[in-house]
Amino acid sequence: MSPKENAATHQLFALLEARYAMRVLWALRDGHPQTFRLLQDSVGGITPNTLNTRIKELREAGLLQHNGEGYSVTASGADLLKRLAELQPFAAKWTAAQAKKKLGTPP
Repeated sequence: MSPKENAATHQLFALLEARYAMRVLWALRDGHPQTFRLLQDSVGGITPNTLNTRIKELREAGLLQHNGEGYSVTASGADLLKRLAELQPFAAKWTAAQAKKKLGTPP
């Protein structure tokens, strides 16, 4: 990977590592717009101030938008979520392996 590609990846990871950023995007993965209150409930445990901050950051990054119906992901946000959805099968296998490891069962 070139230094430029590395920098872009690090920049994206820095954005997504911010507390609740992934949860905000994940809550919008079905493509249906959500109001601020509904999004706050969907994310769970997020304060209004933190949600406002994440929304601002994700909008500035071009991953989130707001229209008359509420917040939704942009085309770039949907593309990112599509790629992140590939992690779900891996996460399920990984979690199962971790559980077996704790029980002392070989993988």
